[in-house]
Amino acid sequence: MLTRIPVLLALLFWIGPGWAQDPLPSSLSSPTPALVSEDEPQDPGLDDLDPSPDPELPTQASDQAPPGEVWDRIRSGFALPDLTDEQDSRLVAKQIAWLAARPDYVERTLNRSRMYLFFIVSEVQRRGMPTEIALLPLVESAYNPHALSRSQASGIWQFIPSTARLFGLHKDWWYDGQKDVVATTYSALDYLQRLYDEFHSWDLALAGYNCGEGKIRREIAYNRARQLPVDFGHLNLSDETRNYVPRLLAAKAIVLSPEHYGLILPPIPDEPYFSSITTHKKIDTKVAAQLAGLSVDDFLMLNPGFNRPLIQLSANRTTTILVPVSAASSFIAHLDDPDLTLVSWQTRQLQRGEAIDRVAHEYGMSGEELKRINGIAPNRRIASGGVILVPLSKTAETGSSAPPADLPASPPEAELSAPPPKHHPTHGKTGKSAHLSPTPHGRGHSKQGTHAKGTKRTSSARTRKPSSHAPAP
Repeated sequence: MLTRIPVLLALLFWIGPGWAQDPLPSSLSSPTPALVSEDEPQDPGLDDLDPSPDPELPTQASDQAPPGEVWDRIRSGFALPDLTDEQDSRLVAKQIAWLAARPDYVERTLNRSRMYLFFIVSEVQRRGMPTEIALLPLVESAYNPHALSRSQASGIWQFIPSTARLFGLHKDWWYDGQKDVVATTYSALDYLQRLYDEFHSWDLALAGYNCGEGKIRREIAYNRARQLPVDFGHLNLSDETRNYVPRLLAAKAIVLSPEHYGLILPPIPDEPYFSSITTHKKIDTKVAAQLAGLSVDDFLMLNPGFNRPLIQLSANRTTTILVPVSAASSFIAHLDDPDLTLVSWQTRQLQRGEAIDRVAHEYGMSGEELKRINGIAPNRRIASGGVILVPLSKTAETGSSAPPADLPASPPEAELSAPPPKHHPTHGKTGKSAHLSPTPHGRGHSKQGTHAKGTKRTSSARTRKPSSHAPAP
């Protein structure tokens, strides 16, 4: 027995190190470097964007699933029925074929929607509407907030001036509510809901949005008097309105099964892109863009309502500026920084006999440039007493201190080549909404917020330069 003990000890000594170095079972082991690089490719730029973790996040935050795509939420809310009329079905197929044959156009258009789509879908769902309606700006403007038709319909929802006034969309020299993405979204959905409440059909509500509810009422009355059907397929509508609903249903088909048509939808996270910040302070458009981490072009895609290189409203109103969520906190901090120069522009009243060219020369600018900045046609003269925007300081080096003419009279790729007849609603009360509070500048949709120091981050609702918009056939 005693002779066996040394043998056993020697055996355990020999087995022990090998046992201690055995790998974990495969079900518990960490992925190999090869698997990590194949399944989860690393973006070399991510560390530069966020070099340190947020100390307020729990340690297990990295295990949380990333947000899904907004396309999934849109698909889950599709509710518009297919058109049953054979002719309308053919129109839908024609519109689908038109989009499928233009993958570059579809990609540009949907990329342009990045900044707005989450907000629009959220508001559509909050109201219990079919999510196809969130795709309506694709039909109206290709999600281009600078889109302008020959009938002066503008913005992503293509409001004409009379309808914009009816829905309380304010417009003045500084600001154009027809282009304001948030305010017009509220107004467009108010209008569509009112049309649906009247006609009890989304097809007819959409048709009325395009040609005016008066036209739909008359056609319904005409068919009823002759005991004819009063659905969308049986009304006598213009070609533009007849194609309007099929265009939306074609967009729905593309979003529902893009791979079936050889298309790829750009990934858009199902999370807010922008935050609304209200302030009483004046700020240059160029400075605001820099604080938001955007180019001036991209800033104006997010804030298309601002008409001048200086953002200011009347003394008794706050200004609402949209900035990316990631930049909101620093934007507010910079607005309250007393050492930061926010304004390099001022207003000036022209005196008798004072010409634009002479004023421009004082500030080291050309007369053409000063006119462009002030939205004055090249061949137009301003009478004495008129107010114009000029640089804050009289220096020949205005190029470095003052923003360029960011808002030409007709933004690139802004015109629709075939403007449809636009909305002509009858007068009546409209609903109010406050999903994103406050609504930038829109009167009658939500209240403006205030802040003791002049700024406030109120809520949240991504960006590329506008591309050409060619309307569907």
